[in-house]
Amino acid sequence: MTSYKVLDVNDDLPIRTKGPVHSGKVRSVYWLTDEDSARLISEKGYKVPKGTELAIMVISDRISAFDCIWQGENGLNGVPGKGIALNTVASHWFKLFDQAGLAGNHIVDIPHPYVWIVRKASTVKVEAIARQYITGSMWRDYSKGIRSFCGLELPEGLTANQKLDNVLITPSTKGIITGVTDIPEVDDVNITRENITNNLGVFNFKSEDDVAKYEKLLTEGFGLISAELAKLDQIFVDTKFEFGYVEDVDGTDKLIYIDEVGTPDSSRIWDGAAYRDGKIVENSKEGFRQLLINNVPDSDVLLNKDRMDERETLAQEYVLPESVMLAVSDTYVGIASKIVGKDIAIPADPRREVITILDDQYGLITKS
Repeated sequence: MTSYKVLDVNDDLPIRTKGPVHSGKVRSVYWLTDEDSARLISEKGYKVPKGTELAIMVISDRISAFDCIWQGENGLNGVPGKGIALNTVASHWFKLFDQAGLAGNHIVDIPHPYVWIVRKASTVKVEAIARQYITGSMWRDYSKGIRSFCGLELPEGLTANQKLDNVLITPSTKGIITGVTDIPEVDDVNITRENITNNLGVFNFKSEDDVAKYEKLLTEGFGLISAELAKLDQIFVDTKFEFGYVEDVDGTDKLIYIDEVGTPDSSRIWDGAAYRDGKIVENSKEGFRQLLINNVPDSDVLLNKDRMDERETLAQEYVLPESVMLAVSDTYVGIASKIVGKDIAIPADPRREVITILDDQYGLITKS
């Protein structure tokens, strides 16, 4: 029996809120009461306008892949240290973005490695994806003869996992976009730059200049992370960023980074030495995806969106060996430790620690 305590359930913490908890695949968001938001802005001196809505964002150790949550044996329904690894890496990149003069982000405080206090942002409905190598779904489509990706034309003769001449921006929809003729009404569908500029309001952009700005922030952020990883002999293959608008202290709207950036969940990261040797060693969730593809009874269930019902049933019934969950933990914690330059400590009881800190230092826990 494992001795690890993972934070697999993160939407039932006794945090005082003004509405229902929003629970995503990995993070849960607790919107604070207006009184608590105002109190913390005053007490902690957060540099946001008065009246800004704040939320507690708690990351979990759950692991999702192919739009499903996966489970381990012995009740290990998460990857030890995964949440802390993701938060630590994203916070590290956000700090470097600030130092480089790129856009800000939605984090106003970090009470605990599993917890961010964030400010409300008006989300841009675009998954901003940048690619430096042809691999994954892009390679699968390319190998079938497809050459046009999100309005960009790729040349003939590319090979699997080859580095591309330029970083490609291949956006997709965030959520379901309705009412646009040439965009299917499904989540996470590839779109072109023209789709966005012709429908600014639909994608929640305030101007065409801001489309160019998100592309600039995406490529500059990608370049910064890529250069830092190269110092560690790691390759930044591709990644997803998200953006949103917040009100600045002077009352103007500004475009910022939201969600997470450059993590093993939102990016592919390859080992440089292995790549030069003709091998692919994944230091990201892609290794877990490949493990599932190679081990489930029918891998088409994972890759075919028309078999989603079967996929969800498979994820509910398929139990991964504890050794697999611990191996994935080694990948996440290992690359995070390498990126931030110090060992990532896995808390003995993350849930208890989070509740204690939010009670003692922030006064946000409701008493039973």
